Amino acid sequence: MEKKTIWDLHRVDLDHYRRQEKMHLTVVLDNVRSLNNIGAIFRTCDAFAVEKIALCGISACPPSPEIHKTALGAEESVEWVYYPSTAECVAALQHDGYTLCCLEQVKGSIELQDFPPQRGRRYALILGHEVNGVDQQIVNQCDVCLEIPQRGTKHSLNVSVSGGIAIWHFFASLCAGR
Repeated sequence: MEKKTIWDLHRVDLDHYRRQEKMHLTVVLDNVRSLNNIGAIFRTCDAFAVEKIALCGISACPPSPEIHKTALGAEESVEWVYYPSTAECVAALQHDGYTLCCLEQVKGSIELQDFPPQRGRRYALILGHEVNGVDQQIVNQCDVCLEIPQRGTKHSLNVSVSGGIAIWHFFASLCAGR
């Protein structure tokens, strides 16, 4: 098999990307501290045409050389907004009718593969701090908590990795066949 060239990938330009239909998913970063993780999440959100990223609390905002290092320009294509607190963001999303999905290990969580996102609904996927996860007060406000099943010795994945897995799940469910 021959590797595809950049022209074989048929990527759209920035203007087309901004106009194209987006997946009805907003990714919320609850005090994510690593600029490299933030950049990686921007890049994943660009790849799957996520509608928006909400950066909350201590989560840094573009422009930033450290974010750019892993975002590779996706911070220019993906719409983003900043909230001083995740609680403010959650209140706005609830007001706008989003289903709030927390990606966190909690009692009563649903394994990611068992959660079927439905077309026509708007979702917010909340990702948490690298050490502390999603703040408990935010967890309490969510409609559903999703968990990625794991079988290894470590108790968690890096936030940009777990975010990528969850974003892919939403993309595969909401955009399959388009």
